[in-house]
Amino acid sequence: MGISFRILKFPWLNISFSRVQTFIGIAAGILSITGALVAFLKPAPDKSELVAIVQDAKTEKAVSGATIEILTLQNAVVTTLTPDWYGKARCTLDEGHYRLRVSHPRYGAEVREVQLVSRQSTEVHVQLRAGTSVGGGSGSVCIGCAIMIFRRVWFCPAA
Repeated sequence: MGISFRILKFPWLNISFSRVQTFIGIAAGILSITGALVAFLKPAPDKSELVAIVQDAKTEKAVSGATIEILTLQNAVVTTLTPDWYGKARCTLDEGHYRLRVSHPRYGAEVREVQLVSRQSTEVHVQLRAGTSVGGGSGSVCIGCAIMIFRRVWFCPAA
């Protein structure tokens, strides 16, 4: 002799056991998904966020096709980012000192040093100037500037 769960009813609620199981299952699923989302969206405790914003120095418009290299102070590449249409690029990194090298074919390269603090977001604005760079790295020279220097030295030494 056993209990048939199909006919088990909760008289004070006037619903069947299978409906109670359904409600409990749905509630458990919702709680499970909510817990997973909270854990996924919560930042890691010892990490910090870096937001790089790349703009044209003259027009202050976003530059989306740039390459942003995140380097250690010893110039080892940590990661490479590409900004979105708004000129923004984000990444999560460990706390510490980093070097950002931003380059674009139509602009001269720019280098910035940044210190990231645990559990904080750091925003770095980089404005690129027109021209292409020669050499690359922190010692890059704008080709337009190099031509101007060449003209002054060879054609107009007194200027």
